Amino acid sequence: MDIIKPRTLSGFMELLPAKQARLETMMDILRRTYASYGFAALDTPAIEDAQILLAKGGGDTEKQIYRFQKGDSDLALRFDLTVPLAKYVALHYNDLAFPFRRYQISKVYRGERAQRGRFREFYQADIDIIGDGKLDILNEAEIPAIIYKVFKGFGLNRFQIRVNNRKILNGFYAMQDLAKKSGDIMRTVDKLDKIGPAKVKALLLSECALEEAQADEILKFIAITGTNAQVIEALEGYTGKNEIFDKGLEELKAVTANLAAFGVPEENFAVDLTIARGLDYYTGTVYETTLLDHPEIGSVCSGGRYDNLAGYYIDKALPGVGISIGLTRLFYVLDEQGLLNPQLPSAPADALVLPMTGDPAAAIALAEALRSNGVRVQLYGEQKKFKQKMSYADKLGVPFVVLLGEDEIAQGKCSVKNMATGEQLLLTAQEAAAHILKTLADTAGPVILEK
Repeated sequence: MDIIKPRTLSGFMELLPAKQARLETMMDILRRTYASYGFAALDTPAIEDAQILLAKGGGDTEKQIYRFQKGDSDLALRFDLTVPLAKYVALHYNDLAFPFRRYQISKVYRGERAQRGRFREFYQADIDIIGDGKLDILNEAEIPAIIYKVFKGFGLNRFQIRVNNRKILNGFYAMQDLAKKSGDIMRTVDKLDKIGPAKVKALLLSECALEEAQADEILKFIAITGTNAQVIEALEGYTGKNEIFDKGLEELKAVTANLAAFGVPEENFAVDLTIARGLDYYTGTVYETTLLDHPEIGSVCSGGRYDNLAGYYIDKALPGVGISIGLTRLFYVLDEQGLLNPQLPSAPADALVLPMTGDPAAAIALAEALRSNGVRVQLYGEQKKFKQKMSYADKLGVPFVVLLGEDEIAQGKCSVKNMATGEQLLLTAQEAAAHILKTLADTAGPVILEK
């Protein structure tokens, strides 16, 4: 039989156990944080009816979707988690309690060109709050508070959640009689960080066909900076001219005030008038999160408020607010930049029990006793020399090796060896469990390092 050369498809990430453990740790932090705010876990099928996924299709979506036939069925792999959520809420509308709060950490698929940090299969970590007809502004402040808790949970301090409101932008452009060009203008303004104000102005004049006075007014508006209070005070100078603008400013003030009440320090959130997000989707508050010391990474978490989640599937207004973390890309970039903590435990067990006698019964009982006290334990059952057993423990990266020979059995104890320090203690099973768990807790570090 010919040997087939093993290979992984381009654009699909496959990790060795140590890195997979770090990714799983990030997922655990996300799950715990989302659940602590009362979000229900949800999973949806990876494969859907293509008609469902493409209800709002066209353009890049239709080009990138993985679509195939099976019998008479026209099927497709999900390309995000929002469209399946819309279908789910429409399908189960009568069974859900609103506002419906869900989180989902699942793989999605996009047939785009694979490149560094861009994948065809990747994890997204989403939360959304869906209302029935209405959804209070308080939810738009709670979402960034959750983002704050997630990134603090990762061990980060130097990050910033940038907040804006689409109504403010729409209202401002309406004041300038530029409502019809607002989409093109916002797409141009979005390039500000990359090309600078002078080139943005040139594009506004050439590609958006604005007059110089209009371009200057736009650049003056988006250049409003300072503390959140100072930005809002400057925006007050534009009130009374457009009802949509005034409503957006009222919402922005409510969000910033409530963010402080949720315990988010001002150094971690800022009003930024350049943030627009999906021009044909978001309708209120919008968010982008960046790592302050690594602007080259770009936004690591984004989202916002939308007015109607499931209009293609049900004749009911279902407004919502949510965010998405491109988890695979974030993990890849952090790893590439050396920001993942190399000391983070990545072994599949906290302790490896090594039987040192011919009868494994005592070692089995010891392993079960340690497990019942909360220790993750692997029992080594191979008949190999001691040096080979320890070599296995080293390669596994297990923090502790627990030795059980005739002398230990006679004393009702076991020898617990710390693989990092070399320290070895003679302890009972309960003492061993307590010692292992305390040592791991004392040496636990953040998932992500700040450099």
